[in-house]
Amino acid sequence: MIKKLVNIQRELKAPKSQRNVFGKYNYRSCEDILEAVKPLANAEDCIVTLSDEVVMVGNRIYVKATAIITDGSNEITTSALAREPEQQKGMNEAQITGSASSYARKYALNGLFAIDDTKDADATNNHGITNKEVKKEFTPKNQGQKLSERVSKPNGKQVLTHEGFEFLKKEGTLNQVKAAISDREITDLQKSALLILERQLLNK
Repeated sequence: MIKKLVNIQRELKAPKSQRNVFGKYNYRSCEDILEAVKPLANAEDCIVTLSDEVVMVGNRIYVKATAIITDGSNEITTSALAREPEQQKGMNEAQITGSASSYARKYALNGLFAIDDTKDADATNNHGITNKEVKKEFTPKNQGQKLSERVSKPNGKQVLTHEGFEFLKKEGTLNQVKAAISDREITDLQKSALLILERQLLNK
């Protein structure tokens, strides 16, 4: 099964065919990934399925999506979390859940097929933090320092920088990953990726 998945990952091309006219960036959707994956999975006699589960983390509601690839005998799974916003202008509750589901499914597929979306909207969104609210920022050269030293005034939490996030993915220890998940202000994308990384480090 591992060999089949490696073959699919090697051949997979999932271009960013969607366009966000407001943010002026291209992105790929869950549907784009599935469209690119299905022919490759069929060639390996595999199928890909997706499922959702609503979970509580603290006092917030998350949608947990699980992507599964199987050849009928063996399977490999990856999960990702997306948080439902308390409210979203112009969307009802069903649409909010559906949006979170699509988001979580996309990043579950990203994890399963090793698709890097770190330059998508979540990585470039400053989440309302202005330059005046920014203190020191982590750089890869200072690996002995904290993974982030940038502070958001509204809640006083340190914001995990893009450089810190990349360092964690490549060289982070289990304790560093756990600390980032619990103590840093992170995006849903970063949280999903770090939870997957935490699980991989625990299984080593």
